[in-house]
Amino acid sequence: METARVLVAADKFKGSLTAVQVAERVTAGLRRVVPGLEVETLPVADGGDGTVAAAVAAGFERREARVTGPVGDPVTAAYALRGSTAVVEMAEASGLQHLPDGVFAPLTATTYGSGELLAAALDAGATTIVFGVGGSATTDGGAGMLAALGARFLDADGKPVGPGGGGLAALAEADLSGLDPRLKDVDLILASDVDNPLTGPKGAPEVYGRQKGASEEDIAVLDAALAHYASILGPEKAALPGAGAAGGIGYGALVALGARFRPGIEVMLDVLGFAPRSPAPRWSSPARARSTSRPSTARPRRASRRPPGRPGSRSSPSAAASPWSPRPWNGRASPAPTPWPTWNRTRPSRWPRPDRCWSARPSRSPGTS
Repeated sequence: METARVLVAADKFKGSLTAVQVAERVTAGLRRVVPGLEVETLPVADGGDGTVAAAVAAGFERREARVTGPVGDPVTAAYALRGSTAVVEMAEASGLQHLPDGVFAPLTATTYGSGELLAAALDAGATTIVFGVGGSATTDGGAGMLAALGARFLDADGKPVGPGGGGLAALAEADLSGLDPRLKDVDLILASDVDNPLTGPKGAPEVYGRQKGASEEDIAVLDAALAHYASILGPEKAALPGAGAAGGIGYGALVALGARFRPGIEVMLDVLGFAPRSPAPRWSSPARARSTSRPSTARPRRASRRPPGRPGSRSSPSAAASPWSPRPWNGRASPAPTPWPTWNRTRPSRWPRPDRCWSARPSRSPGTS
């Protein structure tokens, strides 16, 4: 019989396990059932927190920079570099984990440190930057990020507006002429697992503001402030997919930095080298936690079912974990069921047959759609 080989492409189980830990545990479980099974692991990410860790696990070099945290305190943030490609995770600089003692600052939290982290990647010679956005503590439309890169946001008196999304209500002038000129030669890829617009019923404040500590009054203030901000920078891009990602930092990257939006999991599978590894394994097992608190407009992607360079390929978590099926999953029921396990023969009414446990149809993506 042909020796089975499994590729475990695992994302983090947020609040529980990192992607590397998930891959290790899935591997241990598979080998416990099938001793000697050949298993290869590939920790992945979707652009949110854990993106840099996944890149480092895939061979990127970890770099660190001292930047401004979401409430102004200095924090140490990491990014990943390989050659001229950098993976920058905005949560490393402006994420919820950097709030002191978990105290939220929905109106004043800033993405300034994310801009400083992008500048550090530019200083390191990056010409392609994968900018993973998610897990943010901010709702400032990326204004802080742009300010760190040279933009100026002024009130009616010609003074800089205050930090955070709340300060944008006083915005009278946006001067982007001072943006770092190196940005013109950089391919900036906005990687996110959500495609919300900037404002409105499905916008950043309404959908994600509460998880950042915003009250109903705060949400109304932030939505109005971001709408005003967009009316000055360019309202046409406020409705683009990804504009509302990470408190609107997606909009700032799209409108001022020339970024292009791609679903985070697709970008990361490309960057981490999923396609070269996927033809050889007979099964691949994408693993991702399901969170009941995930906003209903956030849509986990299904890119791992059809990886780049492999049209028509599929992956089945059930098949990957099955020690009974001798054939790769092909979208149809197996014409020759595998032998009935000895331990199962005595309880046909309570224990389903393993070869009938898995549907021939593709499984639905975890999480809500």
